[in-house]
Amino acid sequence: MAAPGKHRSNATDSETVAKKKRFPGHWSQGLLSSMENPELRVDSDDQAVVIKDKYPKAKYHFLVLPKMKISNLKSVTGDHVSLLKHMHKMGSKIAKRSDENLKFKMGYHSIPSMGQLHLHVISEDFCSPCLKTKKHWNSFTTSYFIDSTEVIETVEKEGKLSVDETLNQKLLKENLRCHVCHKEFTTMPALKQHITQHDYSSK
Repeated sequence: MAAPGKHRSNATDSETVAKKKRFPGHWSQGLLSSMENPELRVDSDDQAVVIKDKYPKAKYHFLVLPKMKISNLKSVTGDHVSLLKHMHKMGSKIAKRSDENLKFKMGYHSIPSMGQLHLHVISEDFCSPCLKTKKHWNSFTTSYFIDSTEVIETVEKEGKLSVDETLNQKLLKENLRCHVCHKEFTTMPALKQHITQHDYSSK
């Protein structure tokens, strides 16, 4: 009979291997596996994939990811302009298909936490239990969130997009303000209650 300690070691080793199989690599690379998840994927073609955000920050929240390996905005060059335009077109399509009467924002986080370039397509109602913190809010309602058309125009003109990381980290700590009327709030619950009063119709 094997020693009890050995049994525990083997069990631990097996659990570790199983976890590695389920969650390969660092969490920041999770989007690469999400692209292959049929439960999240809502559209795809030869250049890009559209998936539902696992933790949506609004009624509708999608991510458009290129199939080409591009880590983030700093890796984007003039050679990627046509791809950026294609991603924007896919984002517009999925927004219209979701609710053509609702306003949507399309853009990129200047300093994303997740690897692989991804375009956010998000409805402006910001109605979601996953929207919990000041960082969540400011990442979509300040200039930390760079509009897709601005990214395309800048890269097309300059061949790249420069990001001031120090400035952008400060943006996440700004005071909470309504993205429609700019009224300031001290807590997320108060802000979330307030934004339900606004109309997010696209017409």
